[in-house]
Amino acid sequence: MNNINRNTSRGATAKKSCVALAVTTLLLGGAAQASSHREAPNITRFPTVDSTDFYLFNSYETGREGYITAIANYVPLQDAYGGPNYFAMDPAAVYAIHIDADGDAVEDYTFEFRFQQEQPNGGVKLTVGPEGYTREVSVPLKHIGGVSAGDNSALNFRETYQVELVSGPQDSGSRSAVNGASGEMEFVKPYAYVGDKTFGNPSAYQDYADQYVYDINIPNCSSPGRVFVGQRKDPFTVNLGETFDLVNYVPVEGDSAPGAGDGGGFPGGITQDTANDDLADKNVNTIALELPTDCVTASGNGVIGAWTTASLPQARILNPEADLAKPEVNGGALVQVSRLGSPLVNELVIGLDAKDTFSGAAPSADGQFADFVTHPTLPVILDLLFRDAVNATLNTNFETIAPTNYPREDLVAAFLTGFPGVNQQATVTPSEMLRLNTAIPATPAMLQSPYGVAGDDLAGFPNGRRPGDDVVDIALRVVMGALCHDIPVNGTPTNLGYCAPEDANVGFAPFTDGAPIDASFVDSSFPYLITPISGSAE
Repeated sequence: MNNINRNTSRGATAKKSCVALAVTTLLLGGAAQASSHREAPNITRFPTVDSTDFYLFNSYETGREGYITAIANYVPLQDAYGGPNYFAMDPAAVYAIHIDADGDAVEDYTFEFRFQQEQPNGGVKLTVGPEGYTREVSVPLKHIGGVSAGDNSALNFRETYQVELVSGPQDSGSRSAVNGASGEMEFVKPYAYVGDKTFGNPSAYQDYADQYVYDINIPNCSSPGRVFVGQRKDPFTVNLGETFDLVNYVPVEGDSAPGAGDGGGFPGGITQDTANDDLADKNVNTIALELPTDCVTASGNGVIGAWTTASLPQARILNPEADLAKPEVNGGALVQVSRLGSPLVNELVIGLDAKDTFSGAAPSADGQFADFVTHPTLPVILDLLFRDAVNATLNTNFETIAPTNYPREDLVAAFLTGFPGVNQQATVTPSEMLRLNTAIPATPAMLQSPYGVAGDDLAGFPNGRRPGDDVVDIALRVVMGALCHDIPVNGTPTNLGYCAPEDANVGFAPFTDGAPIDASFVDSSFPYLITPISGSAE
């Protein structure tokens, strides 16, 4: 990436920090921020370590000023009825949330999560048979009765986890245990929401899960944080099936404004409807951390970068006589098999032959992927799919609808460097991660714009990512050249200097997948993601 930090002559005059702060009204993090379900060939074989989405934002729960929240979701596309074994984490894996405080693309803090599985009290056994011929027989199910916040006795399976903080690089830094404020050495992951006969109703399940939100003591930090790990409703919305069927819809807003219902937009364009969300009935496993801001910003400029990874031991030998306690033997060094900062990078930017390489790479090694950003293929694919239809509908004669400004320095800033005055770190090291300016106050949920900075809400996208930020629509627009056109800066149309309107024939178009989202889709308090979908209703 020796050349991807350079400015064009236009960019040198326009990328001043005061301008960049305002002009990111349409930037929203580039074509990176979206779902990452099953994003690389190898990870499809390991769903328990497949990261789905990563969020990083200043906490907006009332009274939690001065905290940041990081949320890493794993185990994608969970059907709530997926019994009888449901969705446990991998006890051989190490799940991690990394934070780079200074911009060198190397983690300064890593929170590692390791999981264990057990049968409480040796497992549930039932006395079976008539007197004189009885046997104590273990049951085939993970629970055999109702479960509530006050009674877990019917559970035949439990997951626990431990958290460790690594200060410095993950492979060589100093390690300290993260314990509960009440003295917990390990924490409990609540059982999945198997259904309403077991738990009563969604409110009762939430009461059950809430008891596993823990206050934690963080080494070398004077204030406590919080942690929760458990099943949640997948917060992401996306028109997933039709998008990957060669974008089987017209991906431009069909109304004059989203939700207007007037058909006054692009002829035949898709309109906003929750029915377009293919994840509406899916759950995920969530790892949520709330951390005091001053404990993770170190000596940087207050902008932090973060990403999540999952790693497995290099060797796995299957036990030919497997049981619950020992299905296999694992050994060797840990190998990173999943990585997620700005999720759509690996799905729709990185080439198929390099996806697994990206999953195992560190941000400091992202130079090898530069061509995928400076010369992206997604706009070319959309050109092949839609150019003729656009020309026919608009009576135009575009030679291409893909942007022509190569190298795509607008995407370099969005993906790899951040923007001056918004989310650029003290040291600029081109690398892919979420970047959050912790000095920008959080916006209360009721005032949040789903379009983040584009909606005059500096606390949202691309300044980190909140669960209610709509990211797919903006990603489509930016990858198709929105930053080449004038952007309102303090009410004045302004070109950022990365490229010009003639470089992006359709960069002004309101691209969308038609699946809406906003802050009302999630909670306004930690862990923010809502009660999972029930596996069965009474």
